[in-house]
Amino acid sequence: MPLKAFRGPKVWLWRWRRNPLRRRADKLEAWLVLGVWLLTVLTGVLSGLAAAGSVEHGLARERLEWRPAVALVAEKAPGTAHSGERVWTKVRWTAADGSPHTGQARVEPGSPAGSPVTVWTDPQGHLVTRPASVSQAHLRAGLIGTLVGVSAAAVPFVSGLALRGRLERRRMDDWDAEWARLGPQWGRMTG
Repeated sequence: MPLKAFRGPKVWLWRWRRNPLRRRADKLEAWLVLGVWLLTVLTGVLSGLAAAGSVEHGLARERLEWRPAVALVAEKAPGTAHSGERVWTKVRWTAADGSPHTGQARVEPGSPAGSPVTVWTDPQGHLVTRPASVSQAHLRAGLIGTLVGVSAAAVPFVSGLALRGRLERRRMDDWDAEWARLGPQWGRMTG
């Protein structure tokens, strides 16, 4: 409460009101603040939307192109059937073009050689992870878009803070110079 008593009432758009004490530097700072805020918001929103759209498009393309394939376990998988957690083992499958492939996939522990397991492949027949579902793609795109938007918005925001700090230092230097010029005169008037 005591701090607010010294500040006075909050006045909206005070930077643009007519005031005989307003200097050119005050006007410049007002426009700088407005410009930086607009640039920050636009940069953050546009870059976030672009990143989210790109991620969403890429994940949709994966859902269209990646296909499940049946692979066969090449050798008995390590572990016992009761251990629960899936284990990595060598598997073999045939790609859509008929070419044979081998790779590592997670299977039930203790799976015998020749056991079928579903794997996901890209158009070239290479192993890939299961593509993200539509809801997972929306979540990923939203999170990445938000992260990119906030990161991109930080650039004009920090630049604006640096410019405003430079204006503030310049204003303080001007005030120091003015005080050095006028301060001694005040001392004579009061004495």
